[in-house]
Amino acid sequence: MGWFALLTVAMIAIIFSMKSLWLAMRIDRHFFSVHNLFLLSLIYTTVLIAFGISYLVLEEVGLPVLEEDGKILDVHSFQMVEVCMYFSAITLLSVGYGDITPVGIGRWIAIIEALVGYTMPAAFVARTFMEHEKRD
Repeated sequence: MGWFALLTVAMIAIIFSMKSLWLAMRIDRHFFSVHNLFLLSLIYTTVLIAFGISYLVLEEVGLPVLEEDGKILDVHSFQMVEVCMYFSAITLLSVGYGDITPVGIGRWIAIIEALVGYTMPAAFVARTFMEHEKRD
């Protein structure tokens, strides 16, 4: 039951992070806003950790979602946290290295994470231009 609650919190964090990116906030009057850059960094960090927790929870309940070098992960708890956060970071911020690959339901989660990672910069740019247009 505790793992399900942690997974639910992670999903809520992802949803609220994405929602806050799309909300128009008029804080700064300049085209480049440090506030917006900080907000984007905070959202990336929240989404990265939330997806990492999702992989971790699924691994801990016995549902393999990641493998390394073609073998299911067989590491201790702290190493599992490290592997899940690493995989989440490379999936969200790049195309990945291929050293750790998703399997089963992990593939769908990785697809969603990569999609979120690719759309967040576009949302950030669109939001910046919309704020700039409102001020003019």
